[in-house]
Amino acid sequence: MNTRPDQPLRLGTRRSKLAMSQSGHVAEAVRAVTGRPVELVEITTYGDVSREHLAQIGGTGVFVTALRDALVRGEVDFAVHSLKDLPTTQPEELVIAAMPKREDARDALVARDGLTFEQLPDGARIGTGSPRRMAQLHAYAKSLGKVVETVPIRGNVDTRIGYVRAGELDAVVLAAAGLNRIGRGGEATDLLSVDNVLPAPGQGALAVECLASDTALIAALAELDDPFTRAAVTAERSLLAALEAGCSAPVGALADLLADGQIVNEMRLRGVVGTLDGSTLVQLSTTGPVPQSYDEAMALGRELADEMLAKGAAGLMGERSL
Repeated sequence: MNTRPDQPLRLGTRRSKLAMSQSGHVAEAVRAVTGRPVELVEITTYGDVSREHLAQIGGTGVFVTALRDALVRGEVDFAVHSLKDLPTTQPEELVIAAMPKREDARDALVARDGLTFEQLPDGARIGTGSPRRMAQLHAYAKSLGKVVETVPIRGNVDTRIGYVRAGELDAVVLAAAGLNRIGRGGEATDLLSVDNVLPAPGQGALAVECLASDTALIAALAELDDPFTRAAVTAERSLLAALEAGCSAPVGALADLLADGQIVNEMRLRGVVGTLDGSTLVQLSTTGPVPQSYDEAMALGRELADEMLAKGAAGLMGERSL
């Protein structure tokens, strides 16, 4: 890190409205803790320019690699990622210096006529590019005695919601955190309970990454870290890694903190793997003490993954294509 106090820190970010918004929030926080100006450096990633469906291009790393390359080349000092986009293996030369407090982890429905999921008609067409969402939406509909059709879509928030506004789809499903970060949370017609649809591992959380050798910057960014968010997301990503699933596979996970009054004393980790049509889901949870270290959080995820594999999750992991 250049230590001249007037020298701007360069923050690498994707160009999308959502990425720019969340990077802007982080930039403000970094300015506050370092007293240094922060400038956003816009970087185009493969995931931004490819028109293929995410499940086909693998999902894992497509929004991340260009940012990481810029870090390694010294073109930016740190980068902000949506945590759910990060591959589960961490490059040795980079470190996630901060995971700020997580936003709403839930999925949000934006439907025509203000409808909730339960109010959607039989046969409703719902847009999503996520196999995880597809599997659980089909299962949720089935539990309500109806059938929905999931339609693979891509694009930014405007594009996706536009399909509903134009009458091409009855609804789309997006991350609530993304809508909130761009000031459009009010457009959600339903927030899907995690009892029905588990989010992607790390959904709603951000990762602030820099070079592992930049100790001064690591120390400064650590001020933004939320230990509960880090413990929860580490457990979720450990589950994902242990299931040997990239983020394009239909895996949902959420770790939440269980409080007794004001004292947080336990963490519950829930995981789900399913077939795309939702006909078969393996859904399990485990509860234990709040992890006090990276290794404890990793162990919690591996333990639940082992139980899920024993219950037949491995047989569902082959469904990678749409």
